[in-house]
Amino acid sequence: MAKHPHSHPPARHDPYAALRLANYRLFAAGFLTSATGLQMMAMALAWEIYERATKEGFLGPKGPALALGFIGLARALPVVAMALPAGYVIDSFDRKRVLLLTQSGFAIMAGLLALASWMSASLWIMFLLITLSGCVRSFNGPTRSSLLPDLIPESAFTNAVTWNSSMFQFAAIGGPLLAGWIIAATGHAWMVYAMSAVLCLVFAIATLGLRPIAHHTAKGKLSVQGMFAGLSHLWKERTIFAAITLDLFAVLLGGATGLLPIYASEILHVGPIGLGWLKAAPYIGAGAMALYLAWFPLIRRSGPAMLISVAGFGVCTIVFGLSTSFWLSMAMLITLGALDSISVVVRHVLVQLRTPRHLRGRVSAVNSVFIECSNELGSFESGLVARFFGPVCSVVSGGIGTVLVVAGVAWLIPEIRRLDKLHDQPFDVAEDSGN
Repeated sequence: MAKHPHSHPPARHDPYAALRLANYRLFAAGFLTSATGLQMMAMALAWEIYERATKEGFLGPKGPALALGFIGLARALPVVAMALPAGYVIDSFDRKRVLLLTQSGFAIMAGLLALASWMSASLWIMFLLITLSGCVRSFNGPTRSSLLPDLIPESAFTNAVTWNSSMFQFAAIGGPLLAGWIIAATGHAWMVYAMSAVLCLVFAIATLGLRPIAHHTAKGKLSVQGMFAGLSHLWKERTIFAAITLDLFAVLLGGATGLLPIYASEILHVGPIGLGWLKAAPYIGAGAMALYLAWFPLIRRSGPAMLISVAGFGVCTIVFGLSTSFWLSMAMLITLGALDSISVVVRHVLVQLRTPRHLRGRVSAVNSVFIECSNELGSFESGLVARFFGPVCSVVSGGIGTVLVVAGVAWLIPEIRRLDKLHDQPFDVAEDSGN
């Protein structure tokens, strides 16, 4: 059959589309340095608080497990409490300026943690500083997510999300390993916090050079209805609602990473360097998968791919929970990280491309409650269950719960089963309207 004279072959996928843009390169470089610093800080906090809780008899013989849970709780509660007003602020002010302030806030909090650690301040002081950093976090993540679509054309957005995931995984691999090396060499965590402060400040400075190609304009004054607009949009967009619900319960129930200090110390018998490898393992898998998706993106059947990946995440969590072999545990953590990367890319693309620009801050803030906060509440849940039933029971039961959640979401929200192309019927992101 003869070809139509005006037909053109489909455009070839460019795996480096986002990286060819100066705006994105500057954004990615700042994000990479800041994410590395925050991952270093998270690793050091887990090590220091577990070690000090053990030595100081914090909350009794099984208090160290609960102390690890408190870290997650201290990070999560501010995100839950401040999500709606934070989202409205992000949609009402210059997002570039908000990002500059939040990154500076992270630098200040990391500096205060370094001072408190150096002075061997009370663990309750450490938890207070973690809570304050959680307040900064309630603004930072949604601002960063909402600003990215304003920096690049929509045609490069999915590629940018994939590279963002790769950058984060690279930071999450290098951060814990670097923190573990510093702690093993010095026996102290305060140097890690100090380095984290510098790295967060780098992103703040890089933000000054960003040049948005699109701008949002907030109309009207602060109102309860305006703050709840993001929740209303999520309820109407059932595919987004299903995607973030999957990640919420998968991470909430499958929070094995929150108990890694216990596994490293009591089950696998490895030191701080081994703990660094265990914390890096999920990100090794996620980074490899993100690079694969940059070259071979999800074109069709995105919903089923997400369901299968989250179910696989649960299965790997179960095997990890039962493992007493360091290498099997590493393999499971790497695999579950790779599977999680698939759902992360699907969710981020859905949230941003199916949300009008003037609502992105509020929707991203709600998303942060469902997703970012679930990591921390998952750590608290795992620590609480481990306190009464032991770490193995905590991890295995969480993995089983994750598999059951996948089945429930697939049944109750059939839109996610039918989701095919991520770019089907996207919102017009070129114009703002409404409040």
